[in-house]
Amino acid sequence: MSRADRESRGKVIIRTSIIGIITNVLLAGFKMVVGLISGSIAIVLDAVNNLSDALSSVITILGTALAGKAPDKKHPYGYGRIEYLSAMVISIIVLYAGVTSLIESVKSIFHPEAANYNAVTLVIVAVAVVVKILLGQFFINTGKKVSSESLVASGTDAKFDSIISAATLVAAIIFLTTGLSVEAYLAAIIAIVMIKSALEMLRDTISEILGERIDASLSKEVKATIKSVEGVQGAYDLIFSDYGPDRVMASVHIEIPDTFNAGQIDEITREIQEKVYKEHNISLISIGIYSVNTKDEATIAMRNAISKAATSHKEVLQMHGFFVDFIRKVIRFDLVLDFVPNNHDIYLETIKEIQGMYPEYQIVANMDVSYSD
Repeated sequence: MSRADRESRGKVIIRTSIIGIITNVLLAGFKMVVGLISGSIAIVLDAVNNLSDALSSVITILGTALAGKAPDKKHPYGYGRIEYLSAMVISIIVLYAGVTSLIESVKSIFHPEAANYNAVTLVIVAVAVVVKILLGQFFINTGKKVSSESLVASGTDAKFDSIISAATLVAAIIFLTTGLSVEAYLAAIIAIVMIKSALEMLRDTISEILGERIDASLSKEVKATIKSVEGVQGAYDLIFSDYGPDRVMASVHIEIPDTFNAGQIDEITREIQEKVYKEHNISLISIGIYSVNTKDEATIAMRNAISKAATSHKEVLQMHGFFVDFIRKVIRFDLVLDFVPNNHDIYLETIKEIQGMYPEYQIVANMDVSYSD
């Protein structure tokens, strides 16, 4: 993504967040007035929740502005991950609002006060439900379009808020038709829903900061692009590093014939980098080379036999980077193992088995893990 594209993306996020701030402040004001006049703690807590949503949008704006800073000597990969941190802060704010709301709700259960609803109250709450549904979907759609976790988090929270507002409307109708007050209990349920939503958002954001496995379909598409370059016989060990939305860097190993010279290798790696960036907006910062035997047909039989022996262990997912040096009597390859506790033991067992098949050769094998599909 070019700097101009990043600036355009930032403007969209900020504009969307400003709409959210204005909408939530207006909703909070109306709900607070209605809640205080009617004596409804559920509506008052709903108003507080809208204020927390407005604060979330403020944080999104600040996070987007900071994330848009150009890379510098101290942070050569840019500041894109700040957006993930702002999404985490939003989750914590929602969590705090949920916990404090739950405390107030429990107090109201033990010290109840009857609410006083009227037609105006019901209309305002009903309008708030519709507005929050539309606002939430708007945030989610825009967030997905510009790859903003903060907007998606805010939009998801807004859709939960619409459920909360709808619940307060139901409570009011129940009270007006039956005289039964479920205010405090409803407020407690609202608070629990807020806490659950916040914990889920926090979990997802922390997972992204830690570094998630890249989407399987994207991984396969990138490998297909690499293998479409003439001369490339395989693509393996594709590792992604996420430095923020649309700032993904990667490294990969490719298999090429052992007849390629340095000039051909330089040409093919540059073509791969250009093609992957153009088609997937991913910067390949490192391309490792595996040479493939092209001079001896016996290599194919050895490769097939070793691959069959290795993958007979269900924990071994793949063998690649295979090369035989017949003069020095060396066999080189990589084994990709699944994420199991005893993977190193399985690796040693597999190497021992292969060594027994070819005792006259030195086995040089690397143990890889399944970084991507």
